[in-house]
Amino acid sequence: MNIFQLVWKNITQQWGSTLLSIILTAFGVAILVSIYITSDTFEKQLDNNSKQVDLVVGAKGSPLQLILSTLYHIDNPTGNIKLAEAEKLKENPFIETAVPISLGDNFKGHRIIGTDTSYMGLYELSLAEGKLWAKSFEIVLGSETARKHQLKLGDQIHSAHGLAENAHVHDEHPFTVVGILKPSGSVVDNLILCDLQSVWDVHGISHDDHDHEHDHEGHNHAHDDHDHDHDHADHQHEEHANSAAANAEAHDHEGHDHEGHNHEGHNHDAHEHQHAAVSPADAKQAANSEQTDSIVSERPRDNVFVKSIAEDVVQDHSLEITALLVKYSSPAAIGVVPKMINQSTSMQAASPALETARLFSLLGVGIDSLEILAYVIMIIAGLSVFISLYNALKDRKYDLAIMRALGASKVKLFALLLVEGLVITTIGGLLGLLFGHLGLYYISTQTSQSADIIQAFSIYSKEWLILLTACLIGVIASVIPAIKAYNTTISTILGNK
Repeated sequence: MNIFQLVWKNITQQWGSTLLSIILTAFGVAILVSIYITSDTFEKQLDNNSKQVDLVVGAKGSPLQLILSTLYHIDNPTGNIKLAEAEKLKENPFIETAVPISLGDNFKGHRIIGTDTSYMGLYELSLAEGKLWAKSFEIVLGSETARKHQLKLGDQIHSAHGLAENAHVHDEHPFTVVGILKPSGSVVDNLILCDLQSVWDVHGISHDDHDHEHDHEGHNHAHDDHDHDHDHADHQHEEHANSAAANAEAHDHEGHDHEGHNHEGHNHDAHEHQHAAVSPADAKQAANSEQTDSIVSERPRDNVFVKSIAEDVVQDHSLEITALLVKYSSPAAIGVVPKMINQSTSMQAASPALETARLFSLLGVGIDSLEILAYVIMIIAGLSVFISLYNALKDRKYDLAIMRALGASKVKLFALLLVEGLVITTIGGLLGLLFGHLGLYYISTQTSQSADIIQAFSIYSKEWLILLTACLIGVIASVIPAIKAYNTTISTILGNK
C-alpha cells in the first residue's frame, strides 16, 4: 500500500474533523478569489472606460458622481448642460476631441446613450455586423446587450424613461437595431448607442421643429416686407403720375425744350422720396439680414458636432446634453482647461484619473479588510488541520509503531503526516476556487448589468498563488504532528500497549 492510499484511509476514518478543515480552507480561498477577481476586473474596467478620456465636463455637483454616471454608467447624472455653451469648448486649442453624450432612457436596464460617431473612435469600437445610425431612432447595440436579449438587426425596442427598468415606456417612439458592436471589454458592451436627436425627440425636444417654426416666422416676416414694399411701390407710382402731370403742364407753359430737364428733376425727386420711405427699423433689419447671410455663407460643413456662430443665432438654446467627454491635445491642458471651465463657465470639469484614485481610496479600506479576513479564515483552517492531525496521532500511534516494526522508515512516517495535511488543504483550496467562481457567477446574474463586467469563469494567475498559500498552510500545520510521528519509539509504544 503506497503513501497516498494510507493517507486516504486515515482521512476517511475521521470525517468530522477533516470535513471542518476542508470547509474552512474552502471558505477562505473562495473569499480571496472573489475579492481578487472583482478588484482586478474593476480596475481593468476603469482603465478601459477612461483610457482615452482626459476630462469630463458636465453640470456642477459631485465630480465623482459625474464620472460614475458618464464613464461607468453606475450612477445618476448631476444634471444637464446647455449644448450651445458646451460646443464653444471645441474651439479651445488644448482640446483635441469633445464627444457629447446625452442620457435619459434605458432598455431593460441598459442605458441608451445619445452621441455622435466620434464616440466610436474615442473607445476604439468596431462593428460586428450592420452599420452605424444614419437617422433618428436607429440604434447600435453593445455585444452583451444583443446577446442577453437575443436582439438582431432589424428588431425594434421601446425605451423606458429614466434609468430604471420599470419606468414609463415610450411606446410611441420605437428604436430600430441597425448595428451590433464587437466585444470591447468595456462598459460599452452593455450600452445602446444612438444619435443626440433621438434622445431629444423621445422627450419632445425637437431641434427640427424649432427651426421650422423659425423659418415659418421668417416667411411671414418676409411676406409682410413684401406687402410693405408693394404698398411703397404703389405710392411711388402714384407720385410718379402726379409728377408727370405737373411736367406736362410745365411743358405747355415753357415749351418742349424744358421737358428733359423737368424729367431729370422728376427722377431725382422720386429717388429722394424712395430713400425717405425706408424707415430706420427696416434699415436695421436689412443690415442684420445681410450680416446673418454673411455668417451663414461662412459656416463650416465638415463637423457634425461643432456648429458655427451663425447656427447659434437660429438654434434652440433649450437643447441640452448630459456631458462632454474631452481628450486633450497637449499635456499642458491638464493645468489650464479644468480651471478655466470651473471658474469661467456654469459647468464643472472632473478628471477621471483623480476621481478614480479617490474611488479606490474609499473602497480600498473595505477590500483590504476582506482580504485580511480571508487570510485569518485560512489560518484558522490551518489550526484546524493541526488539531485534527495532532489528535489523530494519539489514536494512530500504535499503527505507526507497527508500521515501523514492519520496516517503514521514520522519514516515511514523517512524510505520511505532511502529505495528509497537504491533501486536506488541497481539497479545500480546489473547492474554494470552485465556490468563488460560482459565487461570482451568481452575483453577475442576480444584479444589474454593472456586474456583467465580472468574468466569473476566467482563470487568473493569482488564483494558483492563493491555492499554493492554502497548501503551504496545511503543510506547516502538519509539521509538529509529523515530527512526533518521526520520533515514534516502537518498544515504548508497544510495551505500553
